[in-house]
Amino acid sequence: MRRVGLLTLILLAAGIISGSCAFAAAVTPAFNRPALGPIPEGAQFDRAGHLEPDVATRAASNKYFEGGYWLILWDAIYSIAISLLLLFSRASVRMRDLAEKVTKLRWVHTWIYYTQFSLATAALSAPWVWYEAFYREHIYNMSHQAIDGWLHDQLIGLAINLVLGGLLVAVLYAVIRKLPDMWHLWGPVITIIFAILGIMIAPVYLAPLFNTYTTIQDADVTGPILRMAHANGIEVKKLFEVNASRQTTQVSANVSGLFGTTRITLNDNLLRTASLPEIEAVTGHEMGHYVLNHIAKSMLALVIEVFLFFIILRVWLGSMQQRHGARWGTLGIDDVALLPAAILVITVISLLATPINKTLTRTQEYEADMYGLNTSRQPDGFAQSMLKLGQYRKLEPTPLEEFIFFDHPSGHTRILAAMRWKSQNQNAVNLCAGYPEPR
Repeated sequence: MRRVGLLTLILLAAGIISGSCAFAAAVTPAFNRPALGPIPEGAQFDRAGHLEPDVATRAASNKYFEGGYWLILWDAIYSIAISLLLLFSRASVRMRDLAEKVTKLRWVHTWIYYTQFSLATAALSAPWVWYEAFYREHIYNMSHQAIDGWLHDQLIGLAINLVLGGLLVAVLYAVIRKLPDMWHLWGPVITIIFAILGIMIAPVYLAPLFNTYTTIQDADVTGPILRMAHANGIEVKKLFEVNASRQTTQVSANVSGLFGTTRITLNDNLLRTASLPEIEAVTGHEMGHYVLNHIAKSMLALVIEVFLFFIILRVWLGSMQQRHGARWGTLGIDDVALLPAAILVITVISLLATPINKTLTRTQEYEADMYGLNTSRQPDGFAQSMLKLGQYRKLEPTPLEEFIFFDHPSGHTRILAAMRWKSQNQNAVNLCAGYPEPR
């Protein structure tokens, strides 16, 4: 959990939609990639259609992933507790009063208030953030990043939030003061504009603050991936690698960019641990997101969600101000000292919307799975990559678990789909592997 402003919540969604892409002029060496072996015996399906992977790996994966269920709830509770503490202790009002003493320009003292608010919430949430994002990741072997590097990333994220989050909050409160009866309609418009700007600048200007992006020169990788890209209308000439291993042991790739800035990026964990068929399968999946216009569709869903959020926010904030404003010392909805209450409302709404948001994303991920299989024609590579993801994602959840908590289809669903595709497209698999088509 990170205590952030409204902009960071939107940019988080935008970042998930767009991925990250940037580029530095360094050269990536060729890796000794493992060959694609047969799907392990432990991963075969029994007669009931269930996976039977390694018991120890499966137990650790389940424990890690199921713990994430509770983190969703505890993140929300922690955030709500901090908001209530700042309101009932009148710390929020004292921060507002201090900001007003600095300048008479209201948008500037709104920004000064937000700086105090962000620093205070960052300090209050630091123990929980350390546990969730650092300690827990290390005990489950999901990260090997040293504490100094982790703190460096956290401080960069905080600095970005102070600038961009403060700018959005200042603009929103200016709108609330100018349009007291219409701010809940104009607020979403401004927020979406900021989200779009975030999609545009994050890959080029923000992501390189955390990681290094280098060109890939290994022809064994670039050849088949670029051929797939060109065959699917993705006009790129280079592939890029990001050194994600400095933060995580997980594998990933993405296709991102708008208005001629399209990039395909593979993380170094994928390049080092995956076979070429696995890399092709994973990248084919990411191409599916791009070609199927999932960025635009996700933005449309975000627009609808943000408008609903602001409508609920206006009603709920008005009620909270009427009931508790005198005790909190807040003067009205246009009082920036009421920001913790707005964060509280957003937190509760986001928690309740979890199954909806997860389902929307999971649906797109399954569409990208099917597109990737048809593009890469690497069902075994796809199945093997899903087993790698099974090291930190639960392979066989219950239907209720998958509906509420999974933003990707379960490993069981995805491997079963790959094997079904393989059984119905054996000729295509043989041709891709270089075998003659049966007569």
